[in-house]
Amino acid sequence: MAAEAHSQIEGSEAKAIAVPAPTAWPIVLAFGVTLLFAGLATSAGVSIVGGMAIVAGAVGWFRAVLPREAHEELPTQPEAPPAVTLRREVEHFHVAREARRAWLPVETYPISAGVKGGIAGGIAMAIVACLYGIVSGTSIWYPINLLAAGFYPEGVMQTTAQISGFQPGAFAIACVIHGLGSLLVGLLYGALLPIFPRRPILLAGFAIPILWVALFHSFIGLINPVLNQRIDWTWFVVSQFVFGIVAGLIVVRQGKIRTWQGAPFAIRAGLEVSGLEEDRGEEEKR
Repeated sequence: MAAEAHSQIEGSEAKAIAVPAPTAWPIVLAFGVTLLFAGLATSAGVSIVGGMAIVAGAVGWFRAVLPREAHEELPTQPEAPPAVTLRREVEHFHVAREARRAWLPVETYPISAGVKGGIAGGIAMAIVACLYGIVSGTSIWYPINLLAAGFYPEGVMQTTAQISGFQPGAFAIACVIHGLGSLLVGLLYGALLPIFPRRPILLAGFAIPILWVALFHSFIGLINPVLNQRIDWTWFVVSQFVFGIVAGLIVVRQGKIRTWQGAPFAIRAGLEVSGLEEDRGEEEKR
């Protein structure tokens, strides 16, 4: 059949059609206009060359279309004969429409697990910070006051004696800063956990603390100059790793939930649509 179709194509007569002949004079005319206006910003010689190109392009273009437009003949390709077959029946592929692609991960940790991990990690980090104040020979209030020193005017918290004493205002400010920071980082963990559902300790204990230390080192001098001058980066890095490891351990202990990526949009959006929730329940049973 293929040989017969090929012979029909070769045997058919090729027809020719007349089309406008190609010409480059419009490009010459456009280039001349460009040079004409470019000469206004450069020199008169460029405009003169552009004017000559405009005249040449216009004359050549007019001669190509006047009094009669130039044409040339191009052969046409013969139409291919329709495909034929000797088979009486056409085979169809039977595709199971009910089968769905796998949505990975099938199960992941909820965002609340990241929040709980952030709170627990913040408590562990506070213990490490207070331990640093005891080991360094200052006081347990030293790291707490350093965290709040940026909110006080210059000269209020500058000496070691001022920072080492207990100050109720600084203690309240430090608690708010540390609590909000731990909660926000926990929310960050919860948002990233669906991307890395298998290694929460690796993500929370090592990857994010390294990134956070690098960012903190770049802007701490602008926010809290006193903390930037007196911070012990070794203890700070250790406290960040403790925060991340504790947060990861708490997350691991939380139960996983099934993802809703394969559910209809109405269910994922929280809309009450009859019939869809029953289908979702049957799918979870499978």
